[in-house]
Parts: sequence; C-alpha cells; structure tokens
Amino acid sequence: MDEKEIGVVTHFFANLGVGVIKLSGNLKIGDKIHIVGETTNFEQTLESMQVDKKYIEVAKPSDDIGVKFKERVRANDKVYLVE
Repeated sequence: MDEKEIGVVTHFFANLGVGVIKLSGNLKIGDKIHIVGETTNFEQTLESMQVDKKYIEVAKPSDDIGVKFKERVRANDKVYLVE
C-alpha cells in the first residue's frame, strides 16, 4: 500500500479524543489514514470530520479539520493517506 502525506496534527484535546489536522491534501469520509509521530503509529478509517463545528464529507488542502481519533495523537504527528 502506498501512503501520501496529507497533513499534520496541530492540536489534541485529550478530554474529547479529538485532534486538529492542518491538511495539505484532499481527504474524504471513508479514507484510511496513518498517523505517525515520535511515539504515535496507528491507522484508522475516517468516520467523521468537522470544520467550524459542522460535519463535512470532503476536506481540501489548507482546511483545519477536527477528527475523533481512536488513540492519542500529538502535535506535529504526520498524517498519511493510505492508498
């Protein structure tokens, strides 16, 4: 499987399990993402995402999206699209 870097985690809200991703590529519901950092390494399928507290189906480069993660992520973790 190929992976393409599509963003970076900028914030993580531990009490909600939600992180913010600054996108550099396109992302849509159902895409599989791989999060990699110094102590982070897991994959998950994107089930929902938000921009300005509104649920969206497709996000584009330069969007800051909120994502519910199944594990803890950290600022500066890289986000890859698994193709």
